[in-house]
Amino acid sequence: MIRRILIRVAAVLVTLLIAISIAFALGRLSGDPTASILGPMATEGQRADLRAELGLDQPLLLQYFDYLGGIFTGDLGNSLQFYQPNLTMILDRVPFTLQLVGAGMLIAIVIGVPLGVLAATREGSWWDRAASALALLGQSIPVFWLGMMLVLLFAVQWGLLPAGQSGSVQHLVLPALTMSLYPMAHVARLTRATMSDVLREPYIDAARARGLSAGSIVWKHAFKNASLPVLTIVVLQAGTLLSGAVAVEYVYAWPGLGQLALQAIQFRDFPLVQAIVVFGAITFVLLNQLVDLLHALIDPRVR
Repeated sequence: MIRRILIRVAAVLVTLLIAISIAFALGRLSGDPTASILGPMATEGQRADLRAELGLDQPLLLQYFDYLGGIFTGDLGNSLQFYQPNLTMILDRVPFTLQLVGAGMLIAIVIGVPLGVLAATREGSWWDRAASALALLGQSIPVFWLGMMLVLLFAVQWGLLPAGQSGSVQHLVLPALTMSLYPMAHVARLTRATMSDVLREPYIDAARARGLSAGSIVWKHAFKNASLPVLTIVVLQAGTLLSGAVAVEYVYAWPGLGQLALQAIQFRDFPLVQAIVVFGAITFVLLNQLVDLLHALIDPRVR
C-alpha cells in the first residue's frame, strides 16, 4: 500500500514538473515582453535595463531554477501588465470561473444523464437516435459560435438576457448554457454507452424476473453500477472547463480566469501566463486524485 502511494505521488510530481516546464518554455518563446511594456519608441538601452530588472538577461537554466524555487515556495511572480502578485490576481478571478463552471456542469448533468439513460433504455428507437444525434451535435458546435448566436438571439433581438459581464443570475444564464453544451453531450454519450452495457448484465434479468419496477431496475440497480465512468468524466470535464474557459469568457466578457489568461497572452505577460498554467495543472491533477478517491469510496472492489 505504501509503495502504491509513493508511486502515485511520484507520478503527480512528474506530471506537474512537465506542465511547469512546458509553461516556462512557451513563456520564453512567446517573444520579448519589453516591447509590449515600453512600446515601440523605447531604445535598446532601455529595453536592456528592463530585461536586467526582470531577470531576463540571466541564463535560461538559472531562470528556470529560480522559477521552480518560486513555485515551491508559493511565489508565482508578479504580473508585468498589472504590477500585482499573480497568485492574488488568480485567486480574485477564480470565484467567477467557478460560478460559470459550476452552473455549466449542473446543466450538463441534469440534461445529459437523463438523456443518456433514456437512450439506453430505448436502444434502437427514435428516442435513441434523437439523443445520439443531439449528443453528436453538442460535441460538434464550436463554443464561440454558439455563444455569439445566443447573444444575438436572447440579448440583441429579443432583449431577454444580458449580453455579457457578471453581476446577477441573469448574467450567468447564457454563459452557463454555452459552457454546458460540450460536457452535456459527452456525459449523455458516455451514460448511454455504460447503461447499455449494464442493462445486458445477468443481474438485471434477475431483477426483472423478481418483478421489480422498471424505474427501480434502471436507477437503483443499473445506474448505480454505471455511475463510476460518468462520475469520472464529470469531474475531469469540470477540470477541463475550469482551466480552459477562455472562449466563453471572451464572448461574454466574463471576468474569470480565462479572460485573465487572454489578457496576459495579448500583452505577452509571460509570468502571469505561466502562473495560470501552473494553477490549471495543479487543479487538474488534484481533480484526478479526487476521482480515484471517489472510486474507492463508491466501489468496494476498488478498495
